[in-house]
Amino acid sequence: MKDGKHVILYVDDDQDLLDAMKLILEKHGYLLVQARTAEEGLKTYKQHQPDLVIVDLMMEEIDAGTSLVKELKALGNQVPIYMLSSMGDNLSATTDYSNLGLAGVFQKPIDNDELLRILKTKLK
Repeated sequence: MKDGKHVILYVDDDQDLLDAMKLILEKHGYLLVQARTAEEGLKTYKQHQPDLVIVDLMMEEIDAGTSLVKELKALGNQVPIYMLSSMGDNLSATTDYSNLGLAGVFQKPIDNDELLRILKTKLK
């Protein structure tokens, strides 16, 4: 938390999605920090110590999102991490995301109401 606001780290290589997420979250009282690559996401995580992380599954490399999640887990991450995927429900059905240390999976395009509901529940 910074200045009374929960800090959300969003890692995605799509600048349009980063911009849209920033508008939505900051409008609802969250502080968003962003990264466009898994490597940048790891640095940003260490620098800002977010309260929740959202990671795109497929970025500069096919499994970049999964690799980042594994690195965060190795660092002893304790905050909820959500994967964002165009595979969404299919990923949930075929992957045991809890083994990756994920709190859940969001389908692209993300449902803003669902996102805000989950943030409110997870960030008390």
